[in-house]
Amino acid sequence: MFAAATKSFVKQVGDGGRLVPVPSLSEADKYQPLSLVVKKKRCFLFPRHKFTSTPFTLKDILLGDREISAGISSYQLLNYEDESDVSLYGRRGNHIVNDVGINVAGSDSIAVKASFGVVTKHEVEVSALLKEITTRKINCDHSLIRQSRSSRKAVLCVVMESIRTTRQCSLSVHAGIRGESMRFHFMDEQNPRGRDKAIVFPAHTTIAFSVFELFIYLDGVFDLCVTSVSKGGFEREETATFAVLYRLRNILFERNRRVMDVISRSQLYLDDLVSDFYDKPLSMTDISLKEGTHIRVNLLNHNIPKGPCILCGMGNFKRETVYGCFQCSVDGQKYVRLHAVPCFDIWHKRMK
Repeated sequence: MFAAATKSFVKQVGDGGRLVPVPSLSEADKYQPLSLVVKKKRCFLFPRHKFTSTPFTLKDILLGDREISAGISSYQLLNYEDESDVSLYGRRGNHIVNDVGINVAGSDSIAVKASFGVVTKHEVEVSALLKEITTRKINCDHSLIRQSRSSRKAVLCVVMESIRTTRQCSLSVHAGIRGESMRFHFMDEQNPRGRDKAIVFPAHTTIAFSVFELFIYLDGVFDLCVTSVSKGGFEREETATFAVLYRLRNILFERNRRVMDVISRSQLYLDDLVSDFYDKPLSMTDISLKEGTHIRVNLLNHNIPKGPCILCGMGNFKRETVYGCFQCSVDGQKYVRLHAVPCFDIWHKRMK
């Protein structure tokens, strides 16, 4: 009866599908803000998830003894009174019949009346909680973490808001038959014993709640999934290995890119250096040109040892040559060392 009433409340209040009805009156006190619940996926025949309460809060699974100081705000939500008839042939009707256990022989419907009165909403200040848990980690050796991690269908969740009653409430179920002019015709005088049932539960009873899922990494760092797009769960070892390999790949790729940038900049610097040398005006050099045709000469035939080329042998690694030109002179020498190809032609093209 209680489960049917809370489901009806959530269905009518709505809240975009975030609200979850409390399944049992005996567990209502376990769905308080910052309490932990386990969300399990059912088979494909049951698209809805099943929530199971735990005796722990978020503080219990965090490392350290520091309390969570995020505040909880409370405000009045609405005044809820509901009376509806339910067909016994539907899934909800069958569930209510099994729950209340009354004799419904000869009835095709039952009437459910829920009087919750004024209900209040109690919710955690999300922004304050996010700031507080940024530097904290989860104790992965906690029994709840180990047991939840072992199941691939289990997701650990934190209760972020709860809806509670403010006074003593009652639930009643009446079995009857549909009347022609009324929605219900209760056979008050002819009702056999056991065809009516009612329960009363105390004030401050939680009837619905909403949660944020947790995604927990192998090192204890965790994320609070504040949107429906992000999903909770546990980081698996194979996922972590893939993530490490992916990060290593990115590091190697970035390092190779930097090396190529350095090589490219070095090449551009050398090109600019050679270009600047080629583009120097003649007045900045100590070169005297002679009339006539300039001819490549093997300097070894004139007892002149090989040495660095005047064009391409100016770096740290001197590129030596045995060729040169006797028609050009530089730095007081009556010849210029030049590679036969292509330095000889480039040098004299510049001289024109």
